[in-house]
Amino acid sequence: MKITDVRAHHIRIPYDAGPASFRQGASAISALDMVLVEVSTDAGLTGWGDAFAYVCPKTSCTAVAEMIAPQARGLEVPDAASIPAAMEQIQRNLHLFGRYGITMFAISALDIALWDLAGKVKGVPLHQLIGGAKRNAIPAYASLMRIGNPAHIAAECKKAIKLGYSAIKLHETTVPAVAAAREAIGPGVPLMVDMNCPLDGPAAIQFARDCKQAAPLFLEEPVWPPEDFATLAEVRREGRLDIAAGENACTVHQFRQMMTAGAVSHAQPSVIKVGGITEFLRVAVLADEFGVQVIPHSPYFGPGFLATLHLMAIRDAGLIEVFFMKRPACLWGDRIDVDANGHVAVPQGPGLGYEPDRDVMEQYRVA
Repeated sequence: MKITDVRAHHIRIPYDAGPASFRQGASAISALDMVLVEVSTDAGLTGWGDAFAYVCPKTSCTAVAEMIAPQARGLEVPDAASIPAAMEQIQRNLHLFGRYGITMFAISALDIALWDLAGKVKGVPLHQLIGGAKRNAIPAYASLMRIGNPAHIAAECKKAIKLGYSAIKLHETTVPAVAAAREAIGPGVPLMVDMNCPLDGPAAIQFARDCKQAAPLFLEEPVWPPEDFATLAEVRREGRLDIAAGENACTVHQFRQMMTAGAVSHAQPSVIKVGGITEFLRVAVLADEFGVQVIPHSPYFGPGFLATLHLMAIRDAGLIEVFFMKRPACLWGDRIDVDANGHVAVPQGPGLGYEPDRDVMEQYRVA
């Protein structure tokens, strides 16, 4: 069975996050931009992947079309045991374009699609190919977007807990915001604080100490630049709080640098950025060797979210991140919704488990 085509689909689904907003540079994100990657075969089977997009969907689509598709067309579809070697060769072939960022986003999409195909060929779910499920549902935490106003933060936290979420993550950079969230949810609910890399070392250490009373489970990416693992380790040590990072890291090699430096207590590989399922599995093995917890970055709603469910299903513990927002449609219907107990069911169908709704794709397609 050979790959006949690789096609990128830009899908944009609007959302309502209440009082929250998200800005990256000068760009405000007002919709969920996804780049679905469809890998077709001469046997009629289709695999689905997911390339990180957010504010760069056209760039991700171009990377798939110009870098990935020429590498993949005509390739014999590898079985599960052969995917790592096939992806290693593609990484080698494309290393000239960089080992991080857009190149790895596109590579991640192909890797996910190949694992989807491998499961479909065998007629088994992905989790069976990568070790076997230990859990049938994964506890979700509500990932609130940037709000700023402490009163609004408190209200959104209470709303999430009422809906069944068992943990909360903020995207805030002020102590009053963190304090308001803790007061709203009480002492027994895990609270995480994602800062998105705003501070230097001394400021991050002070922030960690100032937040101590609110008892966050961890601070996420408090330091700029994100690859300054020495400073991150210093913040972890001197700030006396656990530190999470990794959504901006690509390949197991960068995670090894991070963990060797002692920078993190929690590793956050993002399957649609790190290099796909293959690299995520390598990061998880490394994290276990270092005694670092795995809590993946997964605020997206495409095939990468399904892949993350499978990847967490084979682990004894760990949460999955869910953007706290309303959206008018979902590629998977209501099958990835958080239930009343705050869990998301692990798909049990072949490969990733579900096929995207083509009608939704067409309705929200960006030409």
